[in-house]
Amino acid sequence: MSVVRWRWLPAARADRLAFGVATLLLGSGIAHLVLLVMTGGSWQGPLSFRKPATFGLSFGITLLTIAWVSNAVTLSRRARSLLLAAFSAASLLETLLVSLQAWRGVPSHFNVETAFDTWVTRGLAGGGIALVAMIVVLTFAAFRSPSPAPPSLRLAVQAGLGALCGAMAVGAIMIAHGMALVASGAAETAYATGGLLKPMHAVTMHGILVLPALAWLLARIDTWSEGRRVRVMRRAIGAYVLLIAAVVIATVAGMGG
Repeated sequence: MSVVRWRWLPAARADRLAFGVATLLLGSGIAHLVLLVMTGGSWQGPLSFRKPATFGLSFGITLLTIAWVSNAVTLSRRARSLLLAAFSAASLLETLLVSLQAWRGVPSHFNVETAFDTWVTRGLAGGGIALVAMIVVLTFAAFRSPSPAPPSLRLAVQAGLGALCGAMAVGAIMIAHGMALVASGAAETAYATGGLLKPMHAVTMHGILVLPALAWLLARIDTWSEGRRVRVMRRAIGAYVLLIAAVVIATVAGMGG
């Protein structure tokens, strides 16, 4: 299949669900961002409306991206529909719970002050575990099975999903570290240091959008052969890996300082 002809498959019910949920999440993120700016609220701390804004925008973009790139992975129609529906539900749950706690004026993560807060924290953890499982399954399928997508796009999707797995690992470390601090009675330290790894989490999370988007742009260059696109894509992936390494080094150095 030509890379130029490869496109988003006709929208099925699962696609429409993903589009609808992603639209809600993006709308929520934008609304919280506008509210934050208009009220002059703080951009820092566990009670800031920056958090629901970030969750809404990040999960909305990621859900749209997963709906798109899953077409480049060999999955049965039923498996893809189940994956998109579950990913949509987990993304909505994570954003809803974070937004709920922000409006209640209490931290969303690491918060076990009341029975309700504890259930919210557990719900966030459960949604996170579900997202990790789905991303691992999608990544495994992307590497293991032949793809309907052109080689350059397939390479970009594989690298992007690999980076996304890294983002999930960083997120798990952040949560585990924070909960350990809470269990030891150092909740304030957990809130203060819970975001130290956010730069690493962000740069690995959005590789799944940046790299396939670049592959799509390369496909618009009609005079290029697919072999040339693959070579450029490999260099781009190498550059992205160097970017991740630089962010990791800077983050670790900052923690040490």
